[in-house]
Amino acid sequence: MNIQFLGATGTVTGSKYLLSAGSAKVLVDCGLFQGYKQLRLRNRERLPLHPSELDAVILTHAHLDHSGYLPLLVKNGFKGKIYCSEATFELCKILLPDSGHLQEEEASYANRHGFSRHSPALPLYSEADAVRSFAFFSPVRFDTDFQVCEGLSAHLHRAGHILGAAIVSLQSAEATITFSGDLGRPNDLIMLPPSLIEKTDYLVVESTYGNRRHDSADPAILLGKTIRDTAARGGVTIIPSFAVGRAQALLYAIHLLKAGGDIPAALPIYLNSPMAVDATEIYHKHRQDHRLDYQQCEAMFRTAKIITSVEESIALNQRQLPMVIIAASGMATGGRVLHHLKAFAPDPRNTILFVGFQAGGTRGAAMIAGADAIKIHGEYVPLRAQVSQIDNMSAHADADEILDWLSHFSSPPRQTFITHGEPAAADALRRRIEEKLHWSCRVPDYLESVELP
Repeated sequence: MNIQFLGATGTVTGSKYLLSAGSAKVLVDCGLFQGYKQLRLRNRERLPLHPSELDAVILTHAHLDHSGYLPLLVKNGFKGKIYCSEATFELCKILLPDSGHLQEEEASYANRHGFSRHSPALPLYSEADAVRSFAFFSPVRFDTDFQVCEGLSAHLHRAGHILGAAIVSLQSAEATITFSGDLGRPNDLIMLPPSLIEKTDYLVVESTYGNRRHDSADPAILLGKTIRDTAARGGVTIIPSFAVGRAQALLYAIHLLKAGGDIPAALPIYLNSPMAVDATEIYHKHRQDHRLDYQQCEAMFRTAKIITSVEESIALNQRQLPMVIIAASGMATGGRVLHHLKAFAPDPRNTILFVGFQAGGTRGAAMIAGADAIKIHGEYVPLRAQVSQIDNMSAHADADEILDWLSHFSSPPRQTFITHGEPAAADALRRRIEEKLHWSCRVPDYLESVELP
């Protein structure tokens, strides 16, 4: 076997791993690069092989940094199957068309207002391109072996993280290689803990929080305090959030806070996401993949008024009353949250609250670092609102939790590759694994190709 790292090296975005076994060529994950411009430009670069040469794609989960390149792959000639869990396919049917629609909207906005350096500005792919990719999906069940192509079988284990997320193990005649995907946390509010893996010849493990330990304090306490304090100032709490995964965890946490009297029961909560209604049904349909029962799912989605139309979204920006707005994207790289930031970031009464990892080069990372203005749609918006982060509400395992997951292997892999982390995080995890577990580790480079003997 041979593995080539086409993404998620030196960054937490763009996850793509090209695995060659005999004549078979399989892509594990097919994500978009986000953040720094030099990373985003990679989305427009050619892959080292033509998409038609690929036999299959296997997704670990539906987040766009793992799935968002798929419509472009299909548009450029991919004809194989896309394997993933059943819930991941359901979420991709929501997330991928939305991604294409947002790209079309942003390109149209740039063309109308003339702030793009390209004339005309073009999306990577359209909403229609995303819908066309659905014909290639072939969802499979967790904990069941399936044939990927001749000489290569696979198995999906639950990874936690978000609904449908998987740890992917691939088996050839010579060896087994396992991809952690994004590992969830053992005590997540909604998701089940990651499955334990006993053995693999090669391991590719994420390192998003490879140099950090999540605060042990209850994140709901800080969430409640931030919302209360902002409302007391007469302000609005804006929470950039991934529309599927983090948004649901936030809604359930806010439901519990309201039920416990920790935030005012009458405080308006808005989820500005056209896809939220569909996501509700997916959580109901796949209750075996998370901790919530039917009543808890219903309570979670009754917590907020769901905003679906553009007109409703615009109207929110005219309100000056205390409220909470949850809107995508989670790193403020695009989507409806940008319009809310333009409206509310200049007012010091308001709070912008981040509840997940902010990749370098994103607006979220810049705001947390103390920027006094942020560039949105070609112009700088003053940032006078308070900016806060609840780091331990992340859906990613921290360094200790990753080490604990690795400690359950019955024997060391021949080689462990540390990916999906910024350089300091990936190298810190490498050192910890080498020192504590005495495994052979390496942090691969972008486009590096490695033979797996």
